[in-house]
Amino acid sequence: RVPFFAVVLRKGYGLGAQAMTAGGFDAPVFTVAWPTGEFGAMGLEGAVRLGYRKELEAASEGAERDALFKKLVAKQYADGEAINMAQTLEIDAVIDPAQTRDWLVRGLASAGGMHQSAMPFVDTW
Repeated sequence: RVPFFAVVLRKGYGLGAQAMTAGGFDAPVFTVAWPTGEFGAMGLEGAVRLGYRKELEAASEGAERDALFKKLVAKQYADGEAINMAQTLEIDAVIDPAQTRDWLVRGLASAGGMHQSAMPFVDTW
């Protein structure tokens, strides 16, 4: 049994994010992200298509609908930035990529006597 840490470099979406973080962002000893990290329940374009379907269908086809879609996707990207996830306590910190090794070394040192439960798999259902 070893301590588990999560470092998100780019995308942390949906069940894939849960699988890579042992079931959720709160499961590892710490979860940090580089400034390039993005988070969401699913791919953000797909989330807009599903979550705002009625609004998109109400807009006229063509330029109006495309502009609304782009605006909604931009908002999802802004809301899913790593810094916003850290502000809402979903992750522990947004770190400079150059500090990644330091975080891992300090994590190993601080988790010396920590025992984590064995997880043979992550149940995605």
